[in-house]
Amino acid sequence: MKKLFLLIFFFGISATGFCQLKSNSFEEIDRLQQIQKRKIIVFIHTDWCQFCQRMKATTFKNQEIIQKLNSDFYFIDFNAEEKRDISFNNHVFKFQPSGNNVGVHELALQLGTINNQITYPTLCVLNEKNEIIFQYNIYLSANDFKILLEKLEK
Repeated sequence: MKKLFLLIFFFGISATGFCQLKSNSFEEIDRLQQIQKRKIIVFIHTDWCQFCQRMKATTFKNQEIIQKLNSDFYFIDFNAEEKRDISFNNHVFKFQPSGNNVGVHELALQLGTINNQITYPTLCVLNEKNEIIFQYNIYLSANDFKILLEKLEK
């Protein structure tokens, strides 16, 4: 009986509150836009950026944000130091090395450059035609990110 209760309890929690953020790839976006048009939110980050890691651990773990992103947007979690080629918007973007095993991806530069530089973390919002409509390059708390999402829905 205890096992049955625990099983029902854990399934109930996972079904009601602890959903995970769905991250899409750039290659999936064209197909998804044909099914349902949505804005795209690209979170551009690196593994070494402390503010990026804090956003991942706090902002993107917030259940309201997860629910809103999963239901109303397409979300892409993009490491700016990704080394694989990425096809997006009828173009192939490549990693650009700048030294010994360091560099930045062309697509991160394309989407994340503000005032001729890229800093992390950067949020880039694209419309349904893959055009940049908003960029923001600073840490966002869960509350600030909720406000941003509300404005983007209008």
